[in-house]
Amino acid sequence: MNAVVIAVLVMLVLSLFRVNVVFSLITGALIGGLTGGMSIDKTIDAFTSGVGGGAEVALSYALLGGFAVAISQTGLPNLLVELVLKMVGSNEESNKKILSKALIVFFILLMACFSQNLIPIHIAFIPLLVPPLLKVMNQLKIDRRLIASVLTFGLTAPYILLPVGFGQIFHEILATNMKSSGLAVEMDQIPTAMLLPTLGLVAGLVFAIFISYRKPRHYASQDEELAIETGGFSKKGVSFSILSIIIGLIVQLQFESMIFGAIAGLFVLYISGSVKWSEADSLMTEGMKMMAFIGFVMIAASGFAEVLKATGDVQSLVDQAAGLIGNNKSLGALLMLVVGLIVTMGIGSSFSTIPIIATIFVPLCIQLGFSPMATIALVGTAGALGDAGSPASDSTLGPTSGLNADGQHNHIWDTCVPTFLHYNIPLILFGWIAAIIL
Repeated sequence: MNAVVIAVLVMLVLSLFRVNVVFSLITGALIGGLTGGMSIDKTIDAFTSGVGGGAEVALSYALLGGFAVAISQTGLPNLLVELVLKMVGSNEESNKKILSKALIVFFILLMACFSQNLIPIHIAFIPLLVPPLLKVMNQLKIDRRLIASVLTFGLTAPYILLPVGFGQIFHEILATNMKSSGLAVEMDQIPTAMLLPTLGLVAGLVFAIFISYRKPRHYASQDEELAIETGGFSKKGVSFSILSIIIGLIVQLQFESMIFGAIAGLFVLYISGSVKWSEADSLMTEGMKMMAFIGFVMIAASGFAEVLKATGDVQSLVDQAAGLIGNNKSLGALLMLVVGLIVTMGIGSSFSTIPIIATIFVPLCIQLGFSPMATIALVGTAGALGDAGSPASDSTLGPTSGLNADGQHNHIWDTCVPTFLHYNIPLILFGWIAAIIL
């Protein structure tokens, strides 16, 4: 069997049995390397060299964590939570219970979407805004699998569709790699091509809200740990907090660097006096602790991806799929999407998957006679598949970091499995339809 498939299956099975994700990634990489004909030494060398590739992402998240904690000191998160709680209330017997649930879901969805485009701090907002809301969510008996699905939608759909913030980076990666693989496309073609696959995510979100997780779910009360502290904000602090977010956004988009965007935002908070210089070290340390586990998973995932590439079986996997396709466009579209799902589930990042699959998929799409728009939809959807549902994806790690603040939310069974079912299945369906009709 193909080494890539085996490595991904080992990682997923271990994760489903509640083995630590980092350990699962390392074990999967080792078994995948050995299955692919590599020696233990070469497998370890490949993994070690790949680990360095995840350092930039890990540092980005660490700094974003520090930025998020610094923003929390200005009182902006407290203000947002207080406004939400005033709107929704927390009385379980209230006649406005359904409206309260809807407002909680809408607020979290809005923040998740903004974190990708308007305020690109990605997942750093989750550990700050979600835990204070757990108490009222428990009282309203909101199923946290629903909130995980809402968060993951907000962390994925905006960058897939909109060329702003992280979406601009994703679209540029897609266009650049398609051009280098033999098919030049315009950036303004990508949102149109990715519209139908994004509607698949919308369908999954609607299904999760109104069917899968509409029933109440009970959680143990953790009043002391989840006490909501509000009122700790000032107009000056909130104003400079908003300014720091704007400056951070401008710098990030200008230099395409989350690292320097976070640094710029922190600098604004420090020079404005919203955060004291004397607190800088402790805030950064606290922020890095908050994002440490996610950083380690991303580093391990980078090593895992390097081993998969070193085996050469990614190419073999695609060649095997191409051999089955023949001249059948419908089958070809489906198999390409499945291959993209397998690769991204292992790597955990759609941004890292695009360069791997574009070099193979683009020539194959041209050979099969797919239009440029259909090719964009296929490659973009194949790259995005697996981002929702992968144990190593920041789109699942982020929601877990906030929802498991009281230890009542499991990463695999409460985040990864629900998001996999609700988003990857409709993505395959709608991506396949887009490839056929475009």
